[in-house]
Amino acid sequence: MNNKLISIALTGLLASTSISSAFGTNISIVGRIQAEYSGINIEGFSSQTTVNDPTFFSSWGIRAFEDLGNGFRVVTMIDFGFNTNGGSIGNREVFVGISKDSLGTLKFGRTHSPFADFAGGWTIDPFVYTTLQATGSGGTMIASANGLGSGSYSAVNSVVRFTSTTFNGFSFAVLLMPGDADKLEAHLGGHLGGHGNNIGDTGGENGEWDVQFAAKYVMDFQSHKLEVFGGYSRDNVSSAQKKITAFNLKTEEVGRIGGVWSYKNFSLQGQYDFISKALGAATCSDAAALGAIGDVSTRQCNTAMNPGGDGSIWYAGGQYRLGNATLIAQGGMTDANKTDVFASRKSKSFTVGGLYHMSKRTNLFGGYQHVDVIDKNSIVDRDRNTWTVGMRHLF
Repeated sequence: MNNKLISIALTGLLASTSISSAFGTNISIVGRIQAEYSGINIEGFSSQTTVNDPTFFSSWGIRAFEDLGNGFRVVTMIDFGFNTNGGSIGNREVFVGISKDSLGTLKFGRTHSPFADFAGGWTIDPFVYTTLQATGSGGTMIASANGLGSGSYSAVNSVVRFTSTTFNGFSFAVLLMPGDADKLEAHLGGHLGGHGNNIGDTGGENGEWDVQFAAKYVMDFQSHKLEVFGGYSRDNVSSAQKKITAFNLKTEEVGRIGGVWSYKNFSLQGQYDFISKALGAATCSDAAALGAIGDVSTRQCNTAMNPGGDGSIWYAGGQYRLGNATLIAQGGMTDANKTDVFASRKSKSFTVGGLYHMSKRTNLFGGYQHVDVIDKNSIVDRDRNTWTVGMRHLF
């Protein structure tokens, strides 16, 4: 389905100015900007309404490539995020790499993870990078603070990533991150995980490598298109996390399966993640949250597993394209099993809304989301009701 919002989230940026340097490098200045008028009602708290870009979609940057001959190219990216209230957010992707159309692309630096932009994640959520996104606020997709999940804005530091070209419908992506316990420690940041300083931080104990692998297969038959995908993610526990003996934290592992079926103007998509030995902050990021950063009672983050515990997250949705408009219904559930320290926690959500494509560069969006929180660790379940209308433009 030709869904403009998904394609924007995937491509990230659209070149507005392209020049060639004296050394033969092609340089593009790229950017995007978004604003939403949104309201959030959290049970037991007063409603919040803002005009802002709360999921930090807006950014500007520079892309460059150089043709090396024989089909090889050097590729680079520097991307800076910001919000529409004038605040500076920081780096997104910053990498250098080499690509060949017949093989794929190899990147070094700070990149998004395969769970975000390759197999499921952003690629199947039409409301990605809006207040109604499935990560964090919707509670139906994993949103790792260290970037290994699909939380918006988050990326993974200090990585090597290879994404293959498509061979007879099959493609794969693998990401490796060498742990350095002295420089890239993750922070637990409270029993629900997450803290304003942990975005992008990650690392395993004693140099252990974090790894993520994903593969997908796409086939077309008459007017039908089928995509199936799966993946595995391992986030090694850091030495700092291991010192928190009350939670008995160990290496987190995530398994993913999912798929998309499209027929003409209609499509269905779904995804299931199983999380083993969750690392607190690694399943609940500020980047995917709304409300006060660091305030676990009001943050719109419902994908949190119990630290050290197991659980699952599933997501399902459908879309129908009607002219320039796309109608959307989606939802899912987070199910965090109890541990020796915490009781079980669940959240269920549904979202309805739509997109209107004014042009190839400009979109309107809006809708409503309800999240039913069942948290046995809290006296009061903080259910959420969220609505938004917004506009985004590529420049």
